[in-house]
Amino acid sequence: MQLIVDHLSLQYNKGLSTEVKALDDVNLVINEGDFIGLLGHTGSGKSTLVQLLTALLEPTSGTIYFEGEDIFDKSYDRRKLRSKVGLVFQYPEHQLFEENVFEDVCFGPRNLGLDRKSVELRAYEALKKVGMPDELFYQSPFDMSGGQKRKAAIAGVLAMKPEILILDEPTAGLDPQGRDEILGLLRKMHDEDGITIILVSHSMEDVANYVNRIVVLDSGKLLYDDKPRAVFANYKKLEEIGLSAPKVTYVMDALRASGIEVPEDIITIDEAAQAIIKALS
Repeated sequence: MQLIVDHLSLQYNKGLSTEVKALDDVNLVINEGDFIGLLGHTGSGKSTLVQLLTALLEPTSGTIYFEGEDIFDKSYDRRKLRSKVGLVFQYPEHQLFEENVFEDVCFGPRNLGLDRKSVELRAYEALKKVGMPDELFYQSPFDMSGGQKRKAAIAGVLAMKPEILILDEPTAGLDPQGRDEILGLLRKMHDEDGITIILVSHSMEDVANYVNRIVVLDSGKLLYDDKPRAVFANYKKLEEIGLSAPKVTYVMDALRASGIEVPEDIITIDEAAQAIIKALS
């Protein structure tokens, strides 16, 4: 399973004075088992890219191949793509609309043409996978907390049994406990179920702790595509485009400036704690 982004460009209002190049000749290969952090400042092209990956937008030029097929070819069945590449929007309200959570999660697999028993079994399994309590199954999704809504939205996509899961800022607005629950859930799905995950995030700490690859967009262009340590080593360049490194990176810089010998490639708190203990012992 591969998603291949081939010289992909998209221009809004092409030919008009208000023309904007949202993506500019982007090349990218998403491999099976990747856990990717997609980063970029507002207007960098992140949202445009994820909508193209799910064929919600059409490119101006270039294309995307999934399992060797051009997803923008007129003969391509996009239902097949959307059953295997799932998108969870930043605001769960945009994809929750049924009268209760269980019916909402049933919506996707029902549209695959499955029989009622299979649909309900998928919905039940997806809700249990995200840790949704049984007593909330038949509650209106609009009466739930932000974290519960996000779990319901994720369950709705998981019920389709996707091979690739794309999440747009899934922890935005959540308290620390809710954020940790969602990120822990994603790690479990990646590690145990083998789902390829693309995490769009503004939190450098979340990305540093969970992903194994970072893709950075800047003004529609691909700036970096590498392992987290390699990308965050360029934190001064990231600052120039409105991003940063994890806070711990700056702490370790300050320690080195004060004469304490600690490594330069520390990106998580656990690594920092071990390095500091070693340096001071």
